[in-house]
Amino acid sequence: MTAYLARRALQAIVVVVLVTLIVFLLVRLAPGGARAAVLGSGQSGSPFLLQYLSWLGRVAHGDLGFSLIRNQSVGSLLAASLPRTLALTVTSTVIALAVAIPAGILQAARRGSAADHVLRGLTLVFYGLPSFVLGSVLILFFAVDRHYFGAEGPQAAGFTGVIADWHDLTLPVLTLSLMTIAIFARYMRSAAVDSLAQDYVEAARARGAGDRRVLIRHVLRNSLIPVVTLVGLSVPQIVGGALIVESLFNIQGVGWEIWQAALGHDVAVTLGFSLVIGVAAVVGSLMADIGYALLDPRVRHSLT
Repeated sequence: MTAYLARRALQAIVVVVLVTLIVFLLVRLAPGGARAAVLGSGQSGSPFLLQYLSWLGRVAHGDLGFSLIRNQSVGSLLAASLPRTLALTVTSTVIALAVAIPAGILQAARRGSAADHVLRGLTLVFYGLPSFVLGSVLILFFAVDRHYFGAEGPQAAGFTGVIADWHDLTLPVLTLSLMTIAIFARYMRSAAVDSLAQDYVEAARARGAGDRRVLIRHVLRNSLIPVVTLVGLSVPQIVGGALIVESLFNIQGVGWEIWQAALGHDVAVTLGFSLVIGVAAVVGSLMADIGYALLDPRVRHSLT
Protein backbone atom coordinates (compact mmCIF):
# COMPACT_ATOMS: atom_id res chain seq x y z
CA MET A 1 0.00 0.00 0.00
CA THR A 2 2.80 2.41 0.89
CA ALA A 3 4.63 1.70 -2.34
CA TYR A 4 1.43 2.21 -4.33
CA LEU A 5 0.70 5.55 -2.65
CA ALA A 6 4.28 6.71 -3.18
CA ARG A 7 4.13 5.74 -6.85
CA ARG A 8 0.83 7.53 -7.39
CA ALA A 9 2.07 10.62 -5.53
CA LEU A 10 5.19 10.70 -7.72
CA GLN A 11 3.04 10.42 -10.86
CA ALA A 12 0.84 13.25 -9.60
CA ILE A 13 3.90 15.44 -9.02
CA VAL A 14 5.08 14.79 -12.58
CA VAL A 15 1.66 15.72 -13.96
CA VAL A 16 1.57 18.89 -11.85
CA VAL A 17 4.97 19.88 -13.24
CA LEU A 18 3.65 19.31 -16.77
CA VAL A 19 0.59 21.44 -15.98
CA THR A 20 2.77 24.28 -14.72
CA LEU A 21 4.97 23.98 -17.80
CA ILE A 22 1.98 24.22 -20.15
CA VAL A 23 0.62 27.26 -18.30
CA PHE A 24 4.08 28.87 -18.35
CA LEU A 25 4.30 28.36 -22.12
CA LEU A 26 0.92 30.07 -22.46
CA VAL A 27 2.23 32.92 -20.33
CA ARG A 28 5.21 33.27 -22.66
CA LEU A 29 2.79 33.57 -25.60
CA ALA A 30 0.73 36.29 -23.88
CA PRO A 31 0.95 39.95 -24.98
CA GLY A 32 3.82 41.98 -23.57
CA GLY A 33 2.00 43.77 -20.76
CA ALA A 34 0.17 40.67 -19.56
CA ARG A 35 3.33 38.59 -19.79
CA ALA A 36 5.27 41.07 -17.67
CA ALA A 37 2.44 41.17 -15.13
CA VAL A 38 2.70 37.40 -14.65
CA LEU A 39 6.43 36.82 -15.06
CA GLY A 40 7.52 40.01 -13.37
CA SER A 41 9.65 42.82 -14.71
CA GLY A 42 13.20 42.19 -15.85
CA GLN A 43 12.57 38.57 -16.87
CA SER A 44 12.22 39.01 -20.63
CA GLY A 45 15.96 38.64 -21.32
CA SER A 46 16.54 35.63 -19.07
CA PRO A 47 16.93 32.08 -20.42
CA PHE A 48 13.78 29.98 -20.64
CA LEU A 49 14.68 27.65 -17.77
CA LEU A 50 15.55 30.50 -15.42
CA GLN A 51 12.28 32.25 -16.27
CA TYR A 52 10.34 29.06 -15.61
CA LEU A 53 12.05 28.33 -12.29
CA SER A 54 11.68 31.93 -11.15
CA TRP A 55 7.97 31.93 -12.05
CA LEU A 56 7.48 28.50 -10.42
CA GLY A 57 9.09 29.73 -7.22
CA ARG A 58 6.72 32.70 -7.06
CA VAL A 59 3.74 30.43 -7.77
CA ALA A 60 4.82 28.13 -4.93
CA HIS A 61 4.66 31.18 -2.62
CA GLY A 62 1.19 32.15 -3.86
CA ASP A 63 2.28 34.80 -6.38
CA LEU A 64 0.15 34.07 -9.47
CA GLY A 65 0.77 37.39 -11.11
CA PHE A 66 -0.96 40.77 -11.21
CA SER A 67 -4.14 41.75 -13.02
CA LEU A 68 -3.54 45.02 -14.85
CA ILE A 69 -7.26 45.27 -15.62
CA ARG A 70 -8.44 44.72 -12.04
CA ASN A 71 -5.36 46.45 -10.53
CA GLN A 72 -5.15 43.60 -8.05
CA SER A 73 -3.01 40.53 -7.55
CA VAL A 74 -4.36 37.26 -8.91
CA GLY A 75 -3.68 35.61 -5.56
CA SER A 76 -5.93 38.05 -3.71
CA LEU A 77 -8.69 37.50 -6.27
CA LEU A 78 -8.35 33.76 -5.80
CA ALA A 79 -8.38 34.05 -2.00
CA ALA A 80 -11.61 36.08 -2.16
CA SER A 81 -13.41 33.89 -4.70
CA LEU A 82 -12.30 30.37 -3.74
CA PRO A 83 -14.34 30.10 -0.49
CA ARG A 84 -17.54 30.87 -2.40
CA THR A 85 -16.81 28.20 -4.99
CA LEU A 86 -15.85 25.68 -2.32
CA ALA A 87 -19.08 26.34 -0.45
CA LEU A 88 -21.08 25.79 -3.63
CA THR A 89 -19.23 22.76 -4.98
CA VAL A 90 -18.63 20.92 -1.69
CA THR A 91 -22.23 21.35 -0.56
CA SER A 92 -23.68 20.28 -3.90
CA THR A 93 -21.32 17.28 -4.18
CA VAL A 94 -22.16 16.05 -0.67
CA ILE A 95 -25.89 16.38 -1.38
CA ALA A 96 -25.47 14.69 -4.76
CA LEU A 97 -23.68 11.70 -3.21
CA ALA A 98 -26.20 11.45 -0.38
CA VAL A 99 -29.02 11.22 -2.95
CA ALA A 100 -27.31 9.36 -5.82
CA ILE A 101 -25.87 6.45 -3.81
CA PRO A 102 -29.17 5.21 -2.30
CA ALA A 103 -31.00 6.04 -5.54
CA GLY A 104 -28.58 3.93 -7.56
CA ILE A 105 -28.80 1.03 -5.10
CA LEU A 106 -32.61 1.24 -5.14
CA GLN A 107 -32.69 1.18 -8.94
CA ALA A 108 -30.40 -1.84 -9.08
CA ALA A 109 -32.32 -3.73 -6.40
CA ARG A 110 -35.62 -3.05 -8.17
CA ARG A 111 -34.35 -3.18 -11.72
CA GLY A 112 -37.15 -3.02 -14.26
CA SER A 113 -39.71 -1.74 -11.74
CA ALA A 114 -41.71 1.46 -12.00
CA ALA A 115 -39.37 3.17 -9.52
CA ASP A 116 -36.37 2.19 -11.65
CA HIS A 117 -37.94 3.57 -14.82
CA VAL A 118 -38.99 6.82 -13.14
CA LEU A 119 -35.57 7.43 -11.60
CA ARG A 120 -33.79 6.57 -14.85
CA GLY A 121 -36.04 9.00 -16.70
CA LEU A 122 -35.34 11.77 -14.20
CA THR A 123 -31.57 11.23 -14.33
CA LEU A 124 -31.65 11.29 -18.12
CA VAL A 125 -33.55 14.58 -18.08
CA PHE A 126 -31.20 16.28 -15.63
CA TYR A 127 -28.15 14.73 -17.31
CA GLY A 128 -29.06 16.23 -20.68
CA LEU A 129 -30.53 19.52 -19.44
CA PRO A 130 -28.12 22.49 -19.73
CA SER A 131 -27.34 23.98 -16.34
CA PHE A 132 -28.29 27.52 -17.36
CA VAL A 133 -31.72 26.26 -18.48
CA LEU A 134 -32.25 24.33 -15.25
CA GLY A 135 -31.09 27.27 -13.15
CA SER A 136 -33.29 29.71 -15.06
CA VAL A 137 -36.35 27.49 -14.54
CA LEU A 138 -35.64 27.23 -10.82
CA ILE A 139 -35.22 31.01 -10.57
CA LEU A 140 -38.49 31.67 -12.39
CA PHE A 141 -40.49 29.21 -10.30
CA PHE A 142 -38.97 29.42 -6.81
CA ALA A 143 -37.66 33.02 -6.77
CA VAL A 144 -39.73 35.12 -9.18
CA ASP A 145 -43.14 33.42 -8.94
CA ARG A 146 -43.10 31.89 -5.45
CA HIS A 147 -40.51 34.05 -3.65
CA TYR A 148 -39.32 31.04 -1.67
CA PHE A 149 -35.61 31.69 -2.30
CA GLY A 150 -33.41 34.47 -3.59
CA ALA A 151 -32.76 34.84 -7.32
CA GLU A 152 -29.17 35.87 -6.61
CA GLY A 153 -26.57 33.75 -4.87
CA PRO A 154 -24.87 34.57 -1.55
CA GLN A 155 -22.62 37.63 -1.57
CA ALA A 156 -20.85 36.84 1.72
CA ALA A 157 -17.05 36.92 1.74
CA GLY A 158 -16.13 33.66 3.49
CA PHE A 159 -17.00 29.97 3.41
CA THR A 160 -19.07 30.05 6.61
CA GLY A 161 -20.84 33.23 5.50
CA VAL A 162 -21.89 31.63 2.22
CA ILE A 163 -23.06 28.44 3.95
CA ALA A 164 -25.02 30.45 6.52
CA ASP A 165 -26.95 32.27 3.80
CA TRP A 166 -29.07 29.23 2.94
CA HIS A 167 -31.89 31.39 1.53
CA ASP A 168 -29.72 32.56 -1.36
CA LEU A 169 -27.55 29.44 -1.54
CA THR A 170 -30.40 26.95 -2.05
CA LEU A 171 -31.10 27.49 -5.75
CA PRO A 172 -27.43 27.51 -6.88
CA VAL A 173 -26.75 24.35 -4.87
CA LEU A 174 -29.93 22.72 -6.16
CA THR A 175 -28.96 23.52 -9.75
CA LEU A 176 -25.48 22.05 -9.44
CA SER A 177 -26.68 19.13 -7.29
CA LEU A 178 -29.31 17.97 -9.76
CA MET A 179 -26.73 17.87 -12.53
CA THR A 180 -24.26 15.95 -10.37
CA ILE A 181 -26.90 13.55 -9.01
CA ALA A 182 -27.78 12.57 -12.56
CA ILE A 183 -24.14 11.62 -13.27
CA PHE A 184 -23.42 9.80 -10.00
CA ALA A 185 -26.74 7.91 -9.91
CA ARG A 186 -26.24 6.47 -13.39
CA TYR A 187 -22.81 5.13 -12.46
CA MET A 188 -24.03 3.89 -9.08
CA ARG A 189 -26.89 1.96 -10.67
CA SER A 190 -24.61 0.37 -13.26
CA ALA A 191 -22.03 -0.62 -10.63
CA ALA A 192 -24.70 -2.02 -8.30
CA VAL A 193 -26.25 -4.09 -11.12
CA ASP A 194 -22.83 -5.58 -11.84
CA SER A 195 -22.24 -6.29 -8.15
CA LEU A 196 -25.59 -8.06 -7.78
CA ALA A 197 -24.55 -10.48 -10.52
CA GLN A 198 -21.30 -11.48 -8.79
CA ASP A 199 -20.74 -14.86 -7.16
CA TYR A 200 -20.09 -13.41 -3.70
CA VAL A 201 -23.63 -12.01 -3.65
CA GLU A 202 -25.08 -15.41 -4.49
CA ALA A 203 -22.85 -16.99 -1.85
CA ALA A 204 -24.04 -14.51 0.78
CA ARG A 205 -27.66 -15.24 -0.06
CA ALA A 206 -26.96 -18.98 0.08
CA ARG A 207 -25.65 -18.50 3.62
CA GLY A 208 -28.99 -16.98 4.57
CA ALA A 209 -28.16 -13.27 4.35
CA GLY A 210 -31.22 -11.09 3.77
CA ASP A 211 -31.56 -8.56 0.96
CA ARG A 212 -30.82 -5.62 3.25
CA ARG A 213 -27.62 -7.20 4.55
CA VAL A 214 -26.50 -8.16 1.06
CA LEU A 215 -27.07 -4.65 -0.26
CA ILE A 216 -25.29 -2.89 2.60
CA ARG A 217 -22.38 -5.28 3.29
CA HIS A 218 -21.60 -6.52 -0.18
CA VAL A 219 -23.20 -4.49 -2.96
CA LEU A 220 -22.76 -0.99 -1.53
CA ARG A 221 -19.02 -1.18 -0.82
CA ASN A 222 -18.09 -2.68 -4.18
CA SER A 223 -20.41 -0.34 -6.06
CA LEU A 224 -18.79 2.70 -4.45
CA ILE A 225 -15.47 2.00 -6.16
CA PRO A 226 -16.30 3.48 -9.59
CA VAL A 227 -18.27 6.30 -7.97
CA VAL A 228 -15.29 7.30 -5.79
CA THR A 229 -13.13 7.29 -8.91
CA LEU A 230 -15.73 9.36 -10.73
CA VAL A 231 -15.86 11.96 -7.94
CA GLY A 232 -12.12 12.50 -8.15
CA LEU A 233 -12.12 12.72 -11.93
CA SER A 234 -15.17 15.01 -11.98
CA VAL A 235 -13.37 17.98 -10.40
CA PRO A 236 -12.98 19.85 -13.73
CA GLN A 237 -16.56 19.06 -14.70
CA ILE A 238 -17.93 20.23 -11.35
CA VAL A 239 -15.89 23.44 -11.57
CA GLY A 240 -17.12 23.91 -15.13
CA GLY A 241 -20.69 23.55 -13.94
CA ALA A 242 -19.95 25.99 -11.13
CA LEU A 243 -18.72 28.52 -13.71
CA ILE A 244 -22.15 28.60 -15.35
CA VAL A 245 -24.06 28.47 -12.07
CA GLU A 246 -21.98 31.26 -10.53
CA SER A 247 -22.46 33.44 -13.59
CA LEU A 248 -26.21 32.77 -13.59
CA PHE A 249 -26.66 33.52 -9.88
CA ASN A 250 -24.01 36.29 -9.73
CA ILE A 251 -21.83 34.45 -7.22
CA GLN A 252 -18.36 35.95 -7.35
CA GLY A 253 -16.50 32.66 -7.11
CA VAL A 254 -13.74 31.10 -9.19
CA GLY A 255 -16.04 30.37 -12.12
CA TRP A 256 -17.41 33.90 -12.11
CA GLU A 257 -13.90 35.37 -12.01
CA ILE A 258 -12.77 33.22 -14.96
CA TRP A 259 -15.82 34.26 -16.93
CA GLN A 260 -15.20 37.94 -16.23
CA ALA A 261 -11.51 37.54 -17.07
CA ALA A 262 -12.39 35.91 -20.39
CA LEU A 263 -14.80 38.73 -21.26
CA GLY A 264 -12.22 41.35 -20.30
CA HIS A 265 -9.25 39.58 -21.90
CA ASP A 266 -7.53 39.46 -18.51
CA VAL A 267 -4.74 37.00 -19.31
CA ALA A 268 -3.16 37.01 -15.86
CA VAL A 269 -6.37 35.98 -14.08
CA THR A 270 -7.29 33.40 -16.74
CA LEU A 271 -3.92 31.67 -16.59
CA GLY A 272 -3.55 31.89 -12.82
CA PHE A 273 -6.98 30.42 -12.14
CA SER A 274 -6.52 27.78 -14.86
CA LEU A 275 -3.31 26.68 -13.14
CA VAL A 276 -5.13 26.25 -9.82
CA ILE A 277 -7.96 24.28 -11.44
CA GLY A 278 -5.46 22.05 -13.26
CA VAL A 279 -3.61 21.27 -10.04
CA ALA A 280 -6.94 20.60 -8.28
CA ALA A 281 -7.86 18.12 -11.03
CA VAL A 282 -4.58 16.25 -10.50
CA VAL A 283 -5.11 16.16 -6.73
CA GLY A 284 -8.68 14.93 -7.29
CA SER A 285 -7.39 12.11 -9.48
CA LEU A 286 -4.83 11.17 -6.84
CA MET A 287 -7.49 11.09 -4.11
CA ALA A 288 -9.68 8.92 -6.37
CA ASP A 289 -6.87 6.40 -6.78
CA ILE A 290 -6.28 6.33 -3.02
CA GLY A 291 -9.99 5.82 -2.36
CA TYR A 292 -10.10 3.10 -5.00
CA ALA A 293 -7.32 1.20 -3.27
CA LEU A 294 -8.87 1.63 0.18
CA LEU A 295 -12.25 0.34 -0.94
CA ASP A 296 -10.97 -2.62 -2.96
CA PRO A 297 -8.39 -4.82 -1.17
CA ARG A 298 -7.74 -6.68 -4.44
CA VAL A 299 -6.42 -3.49 -6.01
CA ARG A 300 -4.41 -2.65 -2.92
CA HIS A 301 -2.71 -6.04 -2.74
CA SER A 302 -2.09 -6.33 -6.49
CA LEU A 303 -0.38 -2.94 -6.69
CA THR A 304 1.84 -3.17 -3.61
